[in-house]
Order: sequence, then structure tokens, then C-alpha cells
Amino acid sequence: MSNVNTEVSIAGVTLKNPVTVASGTFGSGQEFSEFVDLNKLGAVTTKGVAVVPWAGNPTPRVAETPSGMLNAIGLQNPGIDTFLKRDVPFLRKFDTKIIVNVCGHSEDEYVECVKRLADADVDLLEINISCPNVKAGGITFGTVPEVAERITRRCREVAKQPVIMKLSPNVTSIADMARAVEAGGADGISLINTITGMKIDVNKRKFVLANKTGGLSGPAIHPVAVRMVYEAAQAVKIPIIGMGGIATAEDALEMILAGATVVSVGTANFHDPAASVKVADGIREYLEQTHTADVKELIGAVR
Repeated sequence: MSNVNTEVSIAGVTLKNPVTVASGTFGSGQEFSEFVDLNKLGAVTTKGVAVVPWAGNPTPRVAETPSGMLNAIGLQNPGIDTFLKRDVPFLRKFDTKIIVNVCGHSEDEYVECVKRLADADVDLLEINISCPNVKAGGITFGTVPEVAERITRRCREVAKQPVIMKLSPNVTSIADMARAVEAGGADGISLINTITGMKIDVNKRKFVLANKTGGLSGPAIHPVAVRMVYEAAQAVKIPIIGMGGIATAEDALEMILAGATVVSVGTANFHDPAASVKVADGIREYLEQTHTADVKELIGAVR
């Protein structure tokens, strides 16, 4: 039996290992549970949940790119009522923590969704402030520090679970955004969300995605994500969930050394449903091979 410790704690919640899955890449666990033992993950992060069902964007809304993919799904989801009735009871069958990703088109929608989750049997809330603010002409909540701080404070006031703010990389200074949500009372941050990209079909001379732009994810963005996790870790004292192009244990360990307490596997799930468990196993093997007693020794070890 291995004597290494893979447990980590984020905002007072203990995970058996530092691996979760990125919202939107794993559903809410049902379809992946056929291929993956969810009990082996530190946490499952759900698909984005809103107060009412969202239809998402028109198709086509997914495209392959070199070393990654573009998506313009538009946070399609069945709404909070279905989520509470169907998804939470399913996930509670497993020995893993539940992180609920919350989205909204207005500040009031975020707050209402957080209120509805207050008495739900879930462990952490991840507030996706990369959503378009319909009242501000579509600009995302997560690109203006003052707005990010305000929405963090409003969610924190009504939440019963710890609040993790998911930050957009499409900003001039990720450190400023991290400091803003920390000032608003965030219990942690997760980053990065996708980077805005575009693909054009040269034969049809048309945009590949109906939405024109989409979020770039996968290995292509990993070095950017590691840099942003490092910058955020230097700027704030709250814990970080790091994500962006993690496909292997080595990728995950980079994130942890840069300052992440927890790592999230996203796009890799699409070509290997077991990617997240392989990452968790690989982290344990690394600890054993390097005679590192506790994964917490690695968090932010590179300065």
C-alpha cells in the first residue's frame, strides 16, 4: 500500500486527490460513469447550471484545431430544477465531491441560482463569470474587475457553500481579476477558461462555427494557462483550481508547481474518457517515484 498522501483541501473541503474535470467536458458525470470510476476522482465539476434551461448556440458549434478544439456550445443546460432532481442524486451515489458550475445572463440570475443551490447537497460552487452579460451588450462579467468583484460579493452573501470564481483568460491582467474576486470574498478561483478563437473554411469561404467565434481549449493553451495560474498564485492568497490543456499527469504537476491546489481535466476527456483518472494515478506514481510524501509539498513550489 502506498504511503503517499494525495489529499488536498480547498476552502475547507477535502478532496481525496487534486483532480477534477472541467465544466462542460464531462456532463454531470452520467455518461462518463460508464467508462470511468467516479470514485477515483477528487471531485466532479458539473456542466454549467442556470436558473432556467438554455438552448445554447446554433450549430455547427464545435470544430477541431491543431492541438485543441473550438467550441461555441453556449452553455446549453437543462436548468436548475432538472439539475437538482436528476444530477445531484446521481452524483451523491459516488465517493467524490461535487462542484457545481453556475452561469447566468445577469447578476440577478447568478444570485438566484446560488440561492437555489444553498440547501442542495453539493460541496463547492464554481461561478462562471465568462458568461455574456446581456444587459451590457454581451461583454463578459469576468473582464471588468469592478463587475467581477461585485458579482463575487453578491454570490458570497447568499451562498452556503464555498464560492470559487472561474476567471476568463481574455483579459489584460489575470492578476488584477484574481485580486478583484478575492476582494469580493471569493473562497478560491479557477482558471483558465477558454481563449477566444476563430476558424474559417477556405473552400466555402465561411466561418466554421455558426457563432463565428468559439472558445479554444486543449494542449494548445496549456503554456498560457500555466503562466496565468502562476501569476494569479503570486497575486492572491486563496486557493486555485488550475485548468487548460491538461492531458497527462505531467501537465497537471506543472499546474500544481505553478500554484494550483486542484487541477481540472477538460478537452482530454473527449478523446480519452479515462483521462482524468489516468492523471490522478500518474500524480500518485510521481509522488512515489520522487519520494514525495505529500502532494501539498508541490503546491506553488516553483517560484
